[in-house]
This record gives sequence, structure tokens and C-alpha cells, in this order.
Amino acid sequence: MVTKFILIFVLLATMLTGCNLTSPALIPTPIPTEAPTLVFNQPTPVQLASPTSAPTIPPSVTPLSPAQTVLERAAEVLGVLKDKDMVTLAQYVHPQMGLRFSPYAYVKDTDQVFPADKITGLMADSTIYKWGNYDGSGEPIDLTYADYYSKFVYDVDFANAPQIALNHRLGEGNSIDNSQEFYPGAMIVEYYFPGFDPQYGGMDWRSLRLVFMEENNIWYLAGIIHDQWTI
Repeated sequence: MVTKFILIFVLLATMLTGCNLTSPALIPTPIPTEAPTLVFNQPTPVQLASPTSAPTIPPSVTPLSPAQTVLERAAEVLGVLKDKDMVTLAQYVHPQMGLRFSPYAYVKDTDQVFPADKITGLMADSTIYKWGNYDGSGEPIDLTYADYYSKFVYDVDFANAPQIALNHRLGEGNSIDNSQEFYPGAMIVEYYFPGFDPQYGGMDWRSLRLVFMEENNIWYLAGIIHDQWTI
């Protein structure tokens, strides 16, 4: 009986050894000798819209008021007068009324009036015209345009006048200013010097008034009025 038991024990031990049921030793995971390389894909560039492909939105433009328009045109005319540019001046002249020259504040029907096509050659014109009568003496103002210009148009540098007014008289003298009645609906820009020599107490003031009349939504030059102290 004992022999049989020993035989069974030996048989079981042999079977266990053949099946290798003992716990295997733990084998560590090998560490690579080189660091792994990380690979990144390049991002796809963002496609920006071309500036020229964007719709163009025009800036908002506020139309000029009639007063602003006339003041700008008056400044242009004054520069043309200063430069004696008669060809350009003709482009501003009223197409129906022409351009009237008044030596003093009171505008008269007898004042000289020239159409635009006559304005261009006035500075070189040797014709002596009667422009009115001198204040005080009453003698006729008989001059060429060039001489009239130096006495009754641009006798001082009106482009640098210290005061400017629209539809308001600055220079006050004894002459009646009838320009608004003579030119109904006109806009009149005045360039004014209050005086030059203190000893005269302002009696040597000068004014130049540019008269604009509207025709087909365009403000044309219709009159040039010179003004100064009168007796």
C-alpha cells in the first residue's frame, strides 16, 4: 500500500515538471537606444481674400450747400483775377448776363458788361471804355480794361483780405449798395480790408464783391463790384 502511494506521488511530480507550471521569471521591456522622432504635418495655409476682390464701397459724400459752393467758386475767381488769367475767368462768366463791372457800390444799367467771349482778350485790349464817373469830381472813368483793373478790380491784394462775407455788406460808405436789388436771387461774396493807414481812421477801406447768379444749377459770375469810401 505504501509502495503504491509512493509510486503515485512520483508520477504526479513527473507530470508537473513536464508541464513547466512553475512561475516564469519576469523579463523587463527593453529601452530603445535612440529617441523616437516626432513627425508633424505642415498646416494648410489660410487663403486670404485679395484686397482687389473685395467689393468697393464708395465713401459717403455730402453735397455742398449753395453757400459753400459759391464761396468756393468765389475763391477760385479771386485767384484767377489775381493772376490776370482772362481765359479762365471767361469760363466763370454767366452765359446770358455776361459780366458787369461796377466801380462803386451802386450798380447801374450803364456799367460796362462783357460776354464771356469778349472777356478773354480784355487785358490786351487797347480800347478805352467809359466805366462810369469818378466819385467826387464826376469826371468820366475813361480807361482801358488793364488800367481799370489796376484801379477798380484788383487795386489791393484781395486774395489776402482779412474779412470775407456772404450776402452781407462789410464796407460802409456813402454809396448806396443796391446789389441785392439789381441782382435778385444772387449770392454776393465780399472781400474786405478795413483800412491800411491808421491816420485815416479806416476811411481808406477797400471791398471787392463778386456776384454769382444761378443758371441750370451752376453759379456763374455776373458782376464784379468795387467799393471804397465815397464822398
